[in-house]
Amino acid sequence: MEKQQYTVTNNEKEQRFEILEAGHLGYLEYRFYKNNIAMMHTFVPDALEGKGVASALAHHALEWAREHHKPVIVYCPFVAAYLKRHPEYNELLA
Repeated sequence: MEKQQYTVTNNEKEQRFEILEAGHLGYLEYRFYKNNIAMMHTFVPDALEGKGVASALAHHALEWAREHHKPVIVYCPFVAAYLKRHPEYNELLA
């Protein structure tokens, strides 16, 4: 099965990465703490569940952290599970 490509936007005002798909909004909330970025909570509406939205959000957020040299603190259970499946991001953890 081919992976769905999503456009992820960084809504800096709301402090979350977002995917708008078919009128539904999924997001990953973050907060800044000192020099770190804390991944707080991932939300995916029922209409988008099982379509890779949460994984796309986690991937984008971790790539953003890498690009901006921000150590990552994880509070979100989904991001924690994503990191178990993608240990290549463990170097980003604060």
